Amino acid sequence: MTENEIIEMQKRIGAEPDGFWGPASISACKKHLRALMPAINPWPTTDQESLTRFYGAAGDESQLINLNVEGLGLLYAGKPVRTVRCHDKVSGSLYRILSSISKGPHASLLKKYEGVYANRPMRGGSKPSLHARGAAIDLAAATNGNHVSWPVKATMPLEVMEEFSKEGWVSAGAFWGRDGMHYEATK
Repeated sequence: MTENEIIEMQKRIGAEPDGFWGPASISACKKHLRALMPAINPWPTTDQESLTRFYGAAGDESQLINLNVEGLGLLYAGKPVRTVRCHDKVSGSLYRILSSISKGPHASLLKKYEGVYANRPMRGGSKPSLHARGAAIDLAAATNGNHVSWPVKATMPLEVMEEFSKEGWVSAGAFWGRDGMHYEATK
């Protein structure tokens, strides 16, 4: 993002609009996004015991459904996506998020859909990814990679993160400072 884009975002989140993304801006952004989340967040914490209790075992495809997303503009590798394979417990929430994004100024990000369910470990680790439970989604990986600093280098719009926050989802870019493509249904 440009310095001016960072200044505008700092104004939006209540941080000092100085164009420098540091600890004060990071804290303000997290506070801003948390304030949008439901008072009682419906999702589990990220420890494996809580995730298994809530979502079931990683890789258990019996918990997954094919969520109809026709008409929302999702593309994967340039091809239209009709259904998204996700955990049944996140399906309604995920549909509301994608539907809202599809009607807004950042709808083009849905043309850069990268997937939900993938039975794999976390990148660089051995514990199951939230993707292995169908409770995470990636968008626009080419400009929001795992090791790309958000928002200094990554380009994921704050407005998209806000849509996920309204449903209680965590935006990795804002909360981890990297992996701006990744959103997960956790606290």
